[in-house]
Amino acid sequence: MKFIVESAKSVEQATSDLQAAVKRNGFGVLHVYDLKQTLKEKGAPIENECRILEVCNPQKARDVLSEDMSMNMALPCRVSVYEQDGRTQIGLLSPKAMLAMLSDSPQLAALADEVETVMKKMIDEAK
Repeated sequence: MKFIVESAKSVEQATSDLQAAVKRNGFGVLHVYDLKQTLKEKGAPIENECRILEVCNPQKARDVLSEDMSMNMALPCRVSVYEQDGRTQIGLLSPKAMLAMLSDSPQLAALADEVETVMKKMIDEAK
């Protein structure tokens, strides 16, 4: 369900490189959450750096929603860049596994497979 790779880069550098890989692969970054900063501002600080990127390919999103509008709850895809045990990790929840839990549509399964393949490629490019 989880795909996680380790990076020798800092969280900041890996996040920047991931944003570039997202664009190169036909996706867009909708938003970047700085979870450490947000939780600090809310009075619940954490020690580890953590960035969460919401990414989307508009055509794939449209295709998913055309098949089943309720899948909007599973969009956009999220990729996390975070520190754990002093190391930078880049990870995502498997789009294939998530959509398989939500739908038995072969069309959605095929779309999820395409999206997951590209997202893993983006992560590999960024690490």
